[in-house]
Amino acid sequence: MGTLFYGASRFAIFFDERVLMHLQIVMNAKLRRGESFSLSWTDAPKLGGGRSIVWISPSTDLHYKFSGSRPALVNRKWIDELAILANTPQGLHVTEEGEVTPLPAPLD
Repeated sequence: MGTLFYGASRFAIFFDERVLMHLQIVMNAKLRRGESFSLSWTDAPKLGGGRSIVWISPSTDLHYKFSGSRPALVNRKWIDELAILANTPQGLHVTEEGEVTPLPAPLD
C-alpha cells in the first residue's frame, strides 16, 4: 500500500502502490508545467465509502510514500488515459488499469 501525503497537514491518502506510481507520473508532469488540477478517488468502504476530492497546485506539499523497494512497470496507455482525465474540467480521477476512458466527441 502506498500513501500520498497531501498538504502541510500531511493528510494521508492510501492507494495501491501501482496506482500511486501512475498518479505520481501524471501529477508531476502537470506540476512541472505549473498547472493546477483536482484529484478525486472513491473512498474504501472501511472509510465510509463515498468520494473525495483535493485541489493540487504547484505550491501544494506532496509526499509519495511507497512501502515496496522496487517501482512497478509503467503502463503507458494508462498514463495517457490519466493525463487526458487530468486535463478535463472534472480533473484527474483514479481509474482502474485497463478501464477505457471515454473521450469527449470532437467539436465540428
